[in-house]
Amino acid sequence: MERSRQVSESQSSYWLWEIFFGVTMIAVAVAVAIVDGFEPWRRAVALAAIGAMLLLHLLAGRPLIARGAENTAALLTLLAQLVLFGVAVWAVPLATWLLFAVIPVIFQMVAVRLAIALVVAANLIPVAVEYHYEPGGVGMDLVIAAISTGAGLCMGLWILRTVKESEQRATLITELEASRAEVARLSHEAGVAAERTRLAGEIHDTLAQGFTSIITLVQAADPGLRDERLALAVRTARENLAESRALVAALSPVALASASLPEAVRRSATRFTQEAGVPCSVRITGSEYTLPTRVEVVLLRAAQEALTNARRHAGAREVALLLAYAPASVRLVVRDDGSGFPPGAAEGFGLSGMRTRASQVDGALTVRSDPDTGTTIELEIPT
Repeated sequence: MERSRQVSESQSSYWLWEIFFGVTMIAVAVAVAIVDGFEPWRRAVALAAIGAMLLLHLLAGRPLIARGAENTAALLTLLAQLVLFGVAVWAVPLATWLLFAVIPVIFQMVAVRLAIALVVAANLIPVAVEYHYEPGGVGMDLVIAAISTGAGLCMGLWILRTVKESEQRATLITELEASRAEVARLSHEAGVAAERTRLAGEIHDTLAQGFTSIITLVQAADPGLRDERLALAVRTARENLAESRALVAALSPVALASASLPEAVRRSATRFTQEAGVPCSVRITGSEYTLPTRVEVVLLRAAQEALTNARRHAGAREVALLLAYAPASVRLVVRDDGSGFPPGAAEGFGLSGMRTRASQVDGALTVRSDPDTGTTIELEIPT
């Protein structure tokens, strides 16, 4: 919506300049036609030159401005406009007022330095014509030309500044919309992942554990399952336990469904190296043991997010990943030698998402980063 409004504003500004150009040309043409003191043939020459200027702008100048072309064609078009302007001023000096239309067009069609030179040249044309007709009376014309040149340059530079600010604003709006879309996508993915993890944890900690307890209690009461009703209860509980485990597997990340946490972490590191072309070493310490599904999900997602940040933002030459099993906790450390970020800088959505996931399993996330030493992300979760 905002981008569309910005484009509309730019188009409106463009058409305002077009209208200004056309109105100025027509007004000067009318003045040339009705003001007394000029011979008919001079009026005809001036009107023909003005008409040619307007036609040249419509056929060549306007398309070049629309394309933003600052090339030889644009320069030749401007030179032709200045020649026609000189002819109109030579025929009827009143046509000097065409400068109000010519100067903005110059700044829209060529680079700044060349535009300044052409503006100076355009303002000297009336002085040259006056010198041709009255060599002794150019003093005041030079003063007027100096004032006109200064005003024209100020107007032209203001036009360029306005156009540049408009382009920068449009670029910023585009980047903002892209950032919003990315945040929305990441937020949706994080929400979906968090809900899937929560459901998997709930099923694992309630239904699955409950069915396991039922089976254990029934078998303790009748080890041989001689009672058909108890045997049926155990079979039903086993079937529902299998269903609950299938649900937990379906709600867990695919990487964990087919591999252990260390294997899933190694695969993520390998994929990171393949995509980013940056070596990533993986070290597993301690005696591996089974973790709750939701804890494994948090650790794997943290590793993946840390590697994603290193690929997108760090510009690292090397990344090291550590997964350490301890009797009372498990720790994940991802370290890169990239550009880092200054102390106190605002955290992005990825780090905020890691902190949220860590808090859901009573974990602690620590981030250390600066432009000289790179970034270290450490996540420790009690077990």
